[in-house]
Amino acid sequence: MNTNTDSWLSRNRWILILIGVPVIAVAWWAFRPEKLFINQRVSEAAPAALSSEPEALYTGKLEGKVHPTSGRATIYKSADGKQYLRLSDFTTSNGPDVHVLLVRAEDKALDGEIVKGNLDNVELGTLKGNQGDQNYDLPASADLNKYQAVAIYCERFHALFGVASLEKF
Repeated sequence: MNTNTDSWLSRNRWILILIGVPVIAVAWWAFRPEKLFINQRVSEAAPAALSSEPEALYTGKLEGKVHPTSGRATIYKSADGKQYLRLSDFTTSNGPDVHVLLVRAEDKALDGEIVKGNLDNVELGTLKGNQGDQNYDLPASADLNKYQAVAIYCERFHALFGVASLEKF
């Protein structure tokens, strides 16, 4: 019985290699295991305004969905009129292709962990780190009357890491 297995393997060795190598490469690309072991701490200072302190407009507490996520999301307006999102005391799991989004608070997709379809969102950028304080500029076109929640979102797997509903400060 052992000789039958050995002969089958020797006959089909190249076929197994030709199939196995691409399967392993695709699995690595999809899951990016090296990103699971990297913890990136960010410690950005809040943007300073020369004439006065930035005004807090909205704030909310991040709640974990697929992964434990915590911290505070606050939208500030500086003296020069620019708006930015600040994540403070922030922590989440690391993952591939994680972004920070402004989303509609009433979007039913935020109730689940996996998003089926597309989120109506404003992209703020790729997550800078999975721990610490960090800032993201809001585009001038961002309508805070329409987008009143912040999502930490993995685009590759359509997974919500965490969500914060924003309330007026």
